Amino acid sequence: MNELSYRALVWLTYRLAAVFALGLPLVLLIWSSMRREASVVRLLSLYWKVASLMGISMLLLTDQRPLGYLTAMVAPLLMLVSVWFWVDLNEELEDLPPWRPLSLCVRLWRWALSGFALVCAAMNATALGCMQQGTTSDCKAWLEAPQGVHGVVETVFDFVFGGQWTEAVAAFIGYVALVAYLAGLLQWLLVRLPRQGRVAGGF
Repeated sequence: MNELSYRALVWLTYRLAAVFALGLPLVLLIWSSMRREASVVRLLSLYWKVASLMGISMLLLTDQRPLGYLTAMVAPLLMLVSVWFWVDLNEELEDLPPWRPLSLCVRLWRWALSGFALVCAAMNATALGCMQQGTTSDCKAWLEAPQGVHGVVETVFDFVFGGQWTEAVAAFIGYVALVAYLAGLLQWLLVRLPRQGRVAGGF
């Protein structure tokens, strides 16, 4: 595959992420909150907690940190698990009338997200070599979107707070957020999962 084709696929992956991993779940969360559909709100709240790893990956890749390539591959797989894992939420969603627009959209989104997550993880797996060789043109293609977002955030941060938002600051916040994320994940794996199983409960 030539350089231009690979770069186009990378940008397609980012655009699909903007639609299926960011835009649609945000719309569904607002919609379900307005309709007070508790099961959908709980599912999407759990999804956003898990999906925050994708944002952490963007922060790390902003400063070209190698760990960002690994977390970017793991993130969509965890997001996929987060929308199907819970037994109680799956049962509650199945009980919703399938002809209602909200429940139909949630069902379609979960299947669309599943397909996107597998494609995204496969694409990000091709970039794992960048953890060792981060200067190739293929690796730089993965950095374009995070650095573009960084430029926007930098402008807004400077306008609102009058401070500097640098790549190093973004990476530092990314590392701090990753430590907090891993601590929460380990606490759930070692404490809540053995105790409650695949029940979302108050998580």
